[in-house]
Amino acid sequence: MAAEDFQFQLVTFRLGDEWYGVDIMDVKEIVKIQNIRAIPNAPYYMVGILNMRGEIIPIIDLHKRFLISTDDGNRELDELESGFIILNIENTQIGIIIDKVSRVISVKMSDVQEPPQMMSGIGSEYIKGVVHDEKNGYLIILNTLKLFDPKELQKIINSQ
Repeated sequence: MAAEDFQFQLVTFRLGDEWYGVDIMDVKEIVKIQNIRAIPNAPYYMVGILNMRGEIIPIIDLHKRFLISTDDGNRELDELESGFIILNIENTQIGIIIDKVSRVISVKMSDVQEPPQMMSGIGSEYIKGVVHDEKNGYLIILNTLKLFDPKELQKIINSQ
């Protein structure tokens, strides 16, 4: 099988007005909204920590990380749609807040296009590629390994 015929799966979700995907191999689980405990002096995009079955997981707001504005500026998390995707980044569990989980889709490597230089305020360094999705239009594939540089990851870990 040629490399361009290689298929991988994405967990897709909405963040603001855009649809995103992360490689399913980077996802530990998807959970509904739960209480988050705020942490003083945490990075501006870290909203707090979540105790999940005895494991402390930092929770990141990608709206703040990517400078994505919310409709009313005072977003309430809807328990029916919103939640967290727990990612495994460099052997560290990190939760990201999502507006709405969509579905898991299979994507051919040959269908992934190079990311544009700037897209919706998100730097292209965070984007692995873009793919056309029949349900949601274009889907931005996030590069979870580049969401945080090693210093930021260490700061998040130390904030717990």
